[in-house]
Amino acid sequence: MKKKLFFFVTHKVMANVIAILTLLVGVISLLTLPIEQYPDIAPPTIYVSTTYTGADPATIMKSVIMPLEESINGVEHMTYMTSSAASTGEVTIQVYFEQGTDPDMATVNVQNRVSKAQSMLPQEVLQIGVQVYKRQNSTLQIGSLVSTDGRFDQDFITNYLDINVIPAMKRVNGVGNVMNLGNTYSLRVWMKPDIMALYGLVPQDVFNAITSQSLVAPTGSLGEHSDNTYQFNLEYKGRLTEIEEFDNIVIKADNNGQELLLKDVAKTELGCVSYAYNSSVDGKPSVVYIVSQVAGANATEVNAKIGELCKEMEKDMPAGMKFIQLQTADDFLFAAIGNVVETLVIAVILVIFVVFFFLQDFRATIIPTISIIVSLIGTFAVVKLAGFSLNILTLFALVLAIGTVVDDAIVVTEAVMAKLEQGYKDVRLATNDAVREVFSAVISCTLVFMAVFIPVTFMPGTSGTFFTQFGVTLATSVGISCINALTLCPALCAMLLRPQEEGEEKKSITFYVKKAYTASFTALSDKYYTAVGKFMKRPAFSWIGLVIACGLMVWLMTSTPTALIPQEDQGAILVNVTAPPGYTLDQTKNVMDKVEDIINKCEDVEHCGKIAGYGMISGEGTSYGTFIIKLKHWDERKGIEHNINVIMMKLQMACRTIKEAQILVFQQPQIPGYGQGNAIELVMQ
Repeated sequence: MKKKLFFFVTHKVMANVIAILTLLVGVISLLTLPIEQYPDIAPPTIYVSTTYTGADPATIMKSVIMPLEESINGVEHMTYMTSSAASTGEVTIQVYFEQGTDPDMATVNVQNRVSKAQSMLPQEVLQIGVQVYKRQNSTLQIGSLVSTDGRFDQDFITNYLDINVIPAMKRVNGVGNVMNLGNTYSLRVWMKPDIMALYGLVPQDVFNAITSQSLVAPTGSLGEHSDNTYQFNLEYKGRLTEIEEFDNIVIKADNNGQELLLKDVAKTELGCVSYAYNSSVDGKPSVVYIVSQVAGANATEVNAKIGELCKEMEKDMPAGMKFIQLQTADDFLFAAIGNVVETLVIAVILVIFVVFFFLQDFRATIIPTISIIVSLIGTFAVVKLAGFSLNILTLFALVLAIGTVVDDAIVVTEAVMAKLEQGYKDVRLATNDAVREVFSAVISCTLVFMAVFIPVTFMPGTSGTFFTQFGVTLATSVGISCINALTLCPALCAMLLRPQEEGEEKKSITFYVKKAYTASFTALSDKYYTAVGKFMKRPAFSWIGLVIACGLMVWLMTSTPTALIPQEDQGAILVNVTAPPGYTLDQTKNVMDKVEDIINKCEDVEHCGKIAGYGMISGEGTSYGTFIIKLKHWDERKGIEHNINVIMMKLQMACRTIKEAQILVFQQPQIPGYGQGNAIELVMQ
């Protein structure tokens, strides 16, 4: 009776079609996968912002923040919220939600709560409006618009950003907010208190005069209900646009026709809305802007769109102005992914060489090699289907999987070769018998390995969310390798392998590989047998060694520092400057000039952006400041002395000579979305 052969031994075309289809779907998925540094694990954040012009922080806290907080508190799936009030009148409330909360629904819920509190807010705040928007507590990029030849001042650059750049950036899908750290144009009315006192005027009188004489108003029409032939629509001049027009605003008039004009009691000029910031990049006039992302948006895609937008806008910008990027997550991302891909390629090559050394046959080596490629590329299809991204964790999982996905293919191939060495002349029969022998072993080993990593997907909290993609990717690649071992490998074995030929073997590369393998394996096995024999004669040594190993393991596990992920060199440094309370912007700027001199002496600095009036950790205020330092590329910083930690330590030590302020040198957090640094925020309750 003729033995029934294994299905894929006789249906080789179907096995190849399955492998090709897996490759095609994997390649298409790979080309469409989003790229990011780490999985999106930061909790959704909703921002509520408004402005109470002229109010001090204490007044803002009582009249604006407290009513809003009381109304927002307890919104669905909220975890906590933080609030800040700046001396410039800016109000910001950040509402944090549980992981997995729909950010769009959270925005609607917060907006409804804010609407309930509007009746308790000051009229000045309601006129400006309360904005509710979703954005992640992470920075997409920090950029600057610089006047390279010094032709334009900061006010002009800020105004250009406000009119031409920021509105376009906000239209990019995935951008949550663009913060302009500059002073945009505005009409400033500087009142003269002594003259106003002579006429019995108060600031509200000037405010009322301006708002009543510079406004857009409907004026109706003439001849609507008459016998006239024509009807005329009346037009009112509306808002004033020239300084001279504001100067001639009437503040007071008596019965004799004498008028008191605005220019008599105040000086009117084109100034800035606020004089809260002062910034420069590499010592040249500039304005820094910070782009934040929407929760769930892919940072790499958004940064790419912003980069394309900046290139288009540079074509129409005035001569002498250009964009300089100070910090972006993409710099570290692409460098890190490049290293992982390089490691992936090296690992594949090493595995192929090891397989060839042990199998000692070119044809047999081709089979596990093809299986590795199909398994790895096919994994991208599942990554795409699961909604994951191409990030450091998924790529790292593939690097670890290389040594595992090859196991099943080697087991099948080696079993077939063993049958041929035993004297089988029919390759198909040898393949059939070999696969049937190892079938259950391949299945059981794969399931055991997958069972180790699949439970990672059930881990709670941030760690579970973070490592889910790692575990699923690794388990998927091993599962696909099992399918390849039972479909593709039998077909390839039946197609490529040949029965052993009798006679003297030709001296080829394979001959010398076999000779080297036999010599090295014999030497190692002899030493191994001798060592095992000695331990068997003295079993106490084995137990002592086991106890020592367990003790070392426990000690190392308890003494080794723990962290979710290590902090790496991201190519950018932030410096937060906190001057004593009450310092003016000019005094803070003088302190920052001293820090800038220290930074400029560092040879590893490529660009240095300086912002007085805003601290990356401290927030807004005249006594705060920030430096954004972009370091040279990693290829230009070889050696331990150019490592970012060494650079930060040198800067921190050098800044200790500046006694007027507290200066903190730090990096952006390794995982985006968790604040501005790696420190713990302590809140006094």
